[in-house]
Amino acid sequence: MESIPNFNTLIEKSIKENWNLDALTDYKGITLQYHDVARKIEKLHIMFENSGVKQGDKIALCGRNSAGWASAFLATLTYGAVAVPILHEFTADQIHNIVNHSEAKILFAGDVVSTQVDPMKMPNIEGIIYIPDYSVLFSRSDKLTYAREHLNEMFGKKYPKYFRSEHVNYYKEKSPDELALINYTSGTTGFSKGVMIPYRALWSNFDFACHAMGSNVKKGDNVLSILPMAHMYGMAFEFIYEFLRGCHVFYLTRVPSPAIIAKAFAEVRPAIIIAVPLVIEKIIKKKVFPKIQNNRMRLLLNMPVINKKVRQAIRDQVVESFGGRFMEVIIGGAAFNQEVESFLHRIEFPYTVGYGATECAPIICYADYHNFVPGSCGKVAIHNELKIASPDPQNIPGEILVRGLNVMLGYYKNEEATRQTIDSEGWYHTGDLGVIDYDGNVFIKGRSKYMLLSANGQNIYPEEIEDKLNSMTLVNESIVIQEDDKLVGLVHPDLDEAYAMGFTSTDLESIMEQNRKELNESLPAYSRISSIRIHNEEFEKTPKKSIKRFLYLNEK
Repeated sequence: MESIPNFNTLIEKSIKENWNLDALTDYKGITLQYHDVARKIEKLHIMFENSGVKQGDKIALCGRNSAGWASAFLATLTYGAVAVPILHEFTADQIHNIVNHSEAKILFAGDVVSTQVDPMKMPNIEGIIYIPDYSVLFSRSDKLTYAREHLNEMFGKKYPKYFRSEHVNYYKEKSPDELALINYTSGTTGFSKGVMIPYRALWSNFDFACHAMGSNVKKGDNVLSILPMAHMYGMAFEFIYEFLRGCHVFYLTRVPSPAIIAKAFAEVRPAIIIAVPLVIEKIIKKKVFPKIQNNRMRLLLNMPVINKKVRQAIRDQVVESFGGRFMEVIIGGAAFNQEVESFLHRIEFPYTVGYGATECAPIICYADYHNFVPGSCGKVAIHNELKIASPDPQNIPGEILVRGLNVMLGYYKNEEATRQTIDSEGWYHTGDLGVIDYDGNVFIKGRSKYMLLSANGQNIYPEEIEDKLNSMTLVNESIVIQEDDKLVGLVHPDLDEAYAMGFTSTDLESIMEQNRKELNESLPAYSRISSIRIHNEEFEKTPKKSIKRFLYLNEK
């Protein structure tokens, strides 16, 4: 194994070198400088130590992104405990199950989560700590209660004169394979699994980001955190990387609607933007398309002399709507809508699409926007190798396999699932299907577990059909399912738009039938849709905004 620097040493180094710089801001709220974060970490360490928390104990964190969440997470790692980040969108029962399954000793709970969880359903935790002020909401431990009540006094005794950067001295992991955190998957296919992430995977993803961003992201730069930090994508690339680089991270503490995000982009003007397709698609569809999808603009875009200037003007406008200062927009976490992607490519917008998995903490593939091939998800990231399990990887889709520093240790307390996912040679089986071109660009063709088989044995990838369907008139989102030997499209229409135009439900059905006919013209015979069924409600989604497909597979 290649030489891997000590990860907690990097946290310590960043805090010392950036002592007086802004570190973490709750948007429209408090700002912590690096020395403030160090002080919070130190106080939490005193509280852990005096309440009997040992190295290797599990500490769960569940709440919306905030400076308090980030500080508690850093305090957990630098104490030598194992962090268990839990997505705050999970139900109370899911949170209880994860806390119990992970054997967490302490739960840090955010303002909303703290009102939802029931300590009686988590019999093994010793306490619940409130993230906004680290007060103890519930305690089964006299030591924890005493430590919190006397915390300032204990801190004053330890540092009678002052607390300075030379006092910062953190736990150093003994081996790159040591467990740093357990991240529970968002569970698109049902039951969540606890992914065991070692320190080497955190370092490897950080080192990848340093290579990928180069000098474009530097000390003092701003970044806007939109994705949940409890998810590996947001944690690795909107928090850990930037914190170790000396950046200033802004947290959107409210539910990030497109309007709020657009306003925050304009104010924060981030140096890099990390997003899931849904965020980008909504901003483009709501703010950009209405301005350019008129006859005059279409005419200008089709005139060769003018269209370059028009494209440049549109690109400048789109760039400005994301703050105007970023190196590039990196999109990942789900498939990107082809209509939006081809539009961004046409106006030469600096975007790229990455590919990852919680099990790889998270990065698997990436290429910067200069080298990005549209429709692909880049090339395998440094410190890893990738292969396609196919007799002809360039042409016949096969399962994508990954091996290297990013790959997890396995699933917590689930050896069977680990054996099914990581083979004897160390290859992680992603469950995704793809092809790879001669230059190493990877193209995802779908989830192997979602692949459908036609009556004559043809492979059908429902996501490819859904991507086309999602770009059609009044379609908000869709799922393609198989009933007997027929394919059916379930569609949640853009009802606001439909009602604004005065359409009745009969009109909507006619429009969907027209969509079906148009769609089928672009599809091979074996993957054509036999009917479209309208869903008035949005499809249920995981916190990562993937549709919970398994809920709709047997719908009649």
